[in-house]
Order: sequence, then C-alpha cells, then structure tokens
Amino acid sequence: MANETQPVLYSFRRCPYAMRARMAVYVSGVSVELREVVLRDKPEAMLEASPKGTVPVLLLPDSTVIDESLDVMRWALGKSDPRKWLEPEKGTIEDMFLLIEQCDGDFKHHLDRYKYATRYEGAISEEHRTEAEAFLRVLELRLSQNEYLFGSRPVLADYAIVPFIRQFANTDKHWFDSTSYEALKKWAATLLQASPFVDVMKKYPQWKEGDGQLIFKGS
Repeated sequence: MANETQPVLYSFRRCPYAMRARMAVYVSGVSVELREVVLRDKPEAMLEASPKGTVPVLLLPDSTVIDESLDVMRWALGKSDPRKWLEPEKGTIEDMFLLIEQCDGDFKHHLDRYKYATRYEGAISEEHRTEAEAFLRVLELRLSQNEYLFGSRPVLADYAIVPFIRQFANTDKHWFDSTSYEALKKWAATLLQASPFVDVMKKYPQWKEGDGQLIFKGS
C-alpha cells in the first residue's frame, strides 16, 4: 500500500509505456515513491493494486489506482504542467490524443509483430514493418513542417510517442538509419538525447517488499 502521503509508481525501466509515465511525473515535479519491478517476477503488492499486471501502475494515498500510462501522464500534468505539455502551439489537446491513439493502436499492433514476430503465429516481421511505416509517414509529414509534432516545442504527444519510435528504430537500427525519414530521425534523436528522457532512464534495483522508499522527483 502507499503510505499516507506518498503516491507509489510501479515501473519497469525499458517499457515504453512506463517511460512516458515517468517523463510526465518527472517534468511535473510531483514526488512519488518509485518501485522498479521485473516483469517476470511481479510483486504481489502491484498485482493486488492492478491485477492486469502491466506497468505503469500509480497507487495514490487514497487507494485510487491509475494503471494506464496516458492517465498517469494526465494525472501528473494536472498537478503541475510547467513545460505546458498540455498546451500545444498548433492544434488542440484532442488532436494530440488522436495522434497518440494512432500510435497506441495500429502502429503498436504492427510494432509488436515486427519486433516479436516469433510470438505471433503467422506474423512476418518485414510485412508488419511495412505496415508500421504508415504511421512513420504521418509523423514525417508533420515534422517536415514543424520541429516538433505540434509546433516549435515538444508537448505531451512528442513524449508519449517517442518511446515507441525508439523501440521500432532499435529493432533493426541499420535499416532504420538507412531510411529517408530524416525529420523523424532528427526529432527522435533530439528527444532521446536530452532531459527528461535521459533523466528517467537511470537504472534502479528491483523493488522487494520491505525495501525502503526510493523517492522519484523531477525538476
């Protein structure tokens, strides 16, 4: 359980959903107790809070459970949004979430079958890579017109999407580097080589019941 005042965030360093949740918490400046989990050895406390067993899971002091990454982002930024992630220069917040929906829907479907084809019966990696490129072209078009997805500064959509582009690119980095998605590659490199991404990718030991608190707070 969370203590009386400190929200608890269950996370896994390499999960793209957990990455984007951590970034939002970090930039909001909200303080949480971070519990780094190993997905093959999920703690009972996390499963009691969210039986579906995926990260992130945010457990609030009043026992409210938030176990969807975008909801964690909105919770954190609802507390404090100093970098105006919820205020795109161009378009609306609804436009941002529609773009994220494309990422989390068709693109993620094909990304999983591209990266983990052996887990899916009948999946052919290259075919799913080709299908996933439809979303890359959407992003490339936007980024050929603006430095970031919704203007001249990054907002929630940039940070919600870039962990999945990172995962896609790293599946076959030689192939990705050889593509003509120049604006997309520049955008991803800019975000992935700077704060907050670099700051939230610090390695932490696996959390075990009885461990002391590890306070996670950004700037």
